Amino acid sequence: MKDWPWYGYIIVAVLIFGLFYFIHYKPKNEELNSIRVERIATENEVIELKKKKEQLDQIEVELANMKVKLKELETIIPQEEEIADILERIQQLAFDSRLNVDKFIPRPLVEMEFYAEKPINIEMTGNYHNLAIFFNHLSNFARLFTIQDFSIKTLRNQSDTNTITAATTAKTYVFQEPPPSTEATAKAPARKK
Repeated sequence: MKDWPWYGYIIVAVLIFGLFYFIHYKPKNEELNSIRVERIATENEVIELKKKKEQLDQIEVELANMKVKLKELETIIPQEEEIADILERIQQLAFDSRLNVDKFIPRPLVEMEFYAEKPINIEMTGNYHNLAIFFNHLSNFARLFTIQDFSIKTLRNQSDTNTITAATTAKTYVFQEPPPSTEATAKAPARKK
């Protein structure tokens, strides 16, 4: 090797460099580029997942708020018909207001789209001031009530506590979930037996 001309050394150096390049450097460089591409893809995926987690956290907060709101609304318009409780409460309100309930006739539910109306015919005797107290108590009741067909008449035989008779229809409301649509039931996966 000592007798080689100067360009022989250059050729050997180029061959060694070429072998090093093709055997070691190029595969490692391709592997490194592949790892960079994977890292960038993973970083992008992590960024997307962070965005989705933020959206999920926001949706969970909104869902919790909606559940609280639903609980509040269920006290106003409950999902189940509680007519016995309503009857007791109205009769107690009338008693507390010093009114006599002469007639208390619950009528059948009137179906609407998302709720049902429960009309109750009520006839009471008492005085005007006590009737106003009754309606004030009814307006503060947790359940939603509307008063319709309201009429007041004076009694022929009046006393200190009974001067008028009042007739009205009080309506309370019951929330009803609509039945699942046929499309939703058709798209639901079949249960395995």
